[in-house]
Amino acid sequence: IQEIERLLDAARLPKHRVLLMATYSGGLRVSEVVRLKPADIESARMLIRVDQGKGNKDRYTILADRLLQELRQYWRTCSPGIWLFPGADRRRPLSITAAQRAYEKARVTAGITHGAGIHTLRHSFATHLLDAGVDLLTIKQWMGHSSLGTTTAYLHVSTNRRAAVRSPLDTLNLSAHL
Repeated sequence: IQEIERLLDAARLPKHRVLLMATYSGGLRVSEVVRLKPADIESARMLIRVDQGKGNKDRYTILADRLLQELRQYWRTCSPGIWLFPGADRRRPLSITAAQRAYEKARVTAGITHGAGIHTLRHSFATHLLDAGVDLLTIKQWMGHSSLGTTTAYLHVSTNRRAAVRSPLDTLNLSAHL
């Protein structure tokens, strides 16, 4: 979590910062985040609509309060237009390559030496939700997976979560027989 904080703080351009925040906030694929439109941000329901994600499937994922605040500020200062993250030609979305470069620049600036690739934010989204106690079926739905098996490949149980797990034996009320 601290590395995600450092990474997001290291992204200096508002468009890049909000793009990386959106990727992490909703567990989005890079191809999904670059194609977001302002209408895909459903603030009344606190959801992000993913239009024709992988497998040409539509889905919804979570919209963080903090991301909504950042998006509103970004909208006021940058007026993106058709695409939430426009490319050099504002009639087209930012390219996947440009989004990947934004991630890489922030990663290096933050001094993070692992997690190469913007897809790391999607993995972190799933892992951090699991650490927070969110059930696998909800994570699966937000990530747009058809199979629970696909979702489990994204889950890297953190050391803190492992340390907090107790053996069922420790929960039993047994008398001492020594």
